[in-house]
Amino acid sequence: MRLITVAAGTFIGVLSTTLHAQDLEPRAYSNSPIGLNFVIAGYGYATGTVLTDPSLPLENVSNETHVGVLGFSRTFGAFGQSGQFGLIVPYASLAAKGFVFGLPQARYVDGFADPAFRLSMNFVGAPAMTAAEFKNYRQDFIFGMSLRVTAPLGQYDEDKLVNIGTNRWSFKPEIGFSKAFGAWTVELAPGVTFYTDNGDFFGGKTRKVAPLYAVQSGLSYTFAPGGWAALNAGYFKGARTTVDKVESDVEEQGIRFGMTLALPVNRYQSVKLYSISGYNAHREHDFQAFGIAWQYRWGGGF
Repeated sequence: MRLITVAAGTFIGVLSTTLHAQDLEPRAYSNSPIGLNFVIAGYGYATGTVLTDPSLPLENVSNETHVGVLGFSRTFGAFGQSGQFGLIVPYASLAAKGFVFGLPQARYVDGFADPAFRLSMNFVGAPAMTAAEFKNYRQDFIFGMSLRVTAPLGQYDEDKLVNIGTNRWSFKPEIGFSKAFGAWTVELAPGVTFYTDNGDFFGGKTRKVAPLYAVQSGLSYTFAPGGWAALNAGYFKGARTTVDKVESDVEEQGIRFGMTLALPVNRYQSVKLYSISGYNAHREHDFQAFGIAWQYRWGGGF
């Protein structure tokens, strides 16, 4: 189920140039049988002011964004523990209205967003097992790490302030802790996102973004094999911007809340529903997002 949790975070990351480290990924460090292949398809909808960061000359922004996602992932074993590699390719349609330098403007655009690659590896508590062996596995304590990389391949227009793609690379290393108490699981995952420079920002300027620090925690309850419900919260701070050596006097800071419901359809398929709300320190309300993701898995003796 780990790829399907990453997809929910990717929906949110697509919606802003500074939100890749603010996503919520419940059960991202749970164990899975090795040798499994996953295909995922999903849809997400968001509305609010998630497009902007406080350094941009945008005011009274409202937007609606529709995001479709396709992805593939495979689990593997290394050093006796389980790991997973995944790829997510999003496509977004965005409609935004607001004021730029005090003048009313509108932006309607669609295209591919930056694809995301994620490599995760567990080091403690998640032994590499086949699907047959996994039937007797019971989680206790898991410690793992992950690296998410987004590539600057999405739609981008250097003459526009609002784009779907970011025109820069980002790298998010993260560590994760997961502890099970019967049917309940508690998680904690601190991480930081590093950004390369965007040398083609709004007319050829160079835009630099400082690292964005984030931590998320979650509580989930397993009510059936492959079925669970989760509550998550996250806090983020940083991403101060500098445009042509002029540093902004404000930075991103806020919180995220999420609810997730995962439902098994049959032995090979599952569906996940989620809702996420966001609040920023410089705005009363940031955004609301809703989505659904479908996953099909095969291989590994499953």
